[in-house]
Amino acid sequence: MLVRDAMSTAILTVGPAHTLRQAAALMSARRIGAAVVLDPDAGGVGILTERDILNSIGLGQNPDTERTHAHTTTDVVFAAPTWTLEQAARAMAHGGFRHLVVLDRGEVAGIVSVRDIIRCWAPARQPASAL
Repeated sequence: MLVRDAMSTAILTVGPAHTLRQAAALMSARRIGAAVVLDPDAGGVGILTERDILNSIGLGQNPDTERTHAHTTTDVVFAAPTWTLEQAARAMAHGGFRHLVVLDRGEVAGIVSVRDIIRCWAPARQPASAL
């Protein structure tokens, strides 16, 4: 199975000036753990994860004044839609992260998470009574 089969194409994007609270509210409403940060001035694609927000709050920073650009991972490892899920899982395990931004011809095409991979590899959920 390939990354294109598992990735989400409904991507949450935020700008570098969004506050962490704004980003967290958007992520929470969509029940996702990461947002793609597009910064046209810096000319790059970054990622903001729930862990980035948690680390900021853990340091006592104010989520109403902290901006995403200060907490965005910019040295992102990108996946291609043609990668196997094994390649994606290996990249995640090697890098110690749970999300990969998927680029297709230089454009953001999706995002794949550990949860997406597990969903593809694990059998469908069964009711508790069937276990």
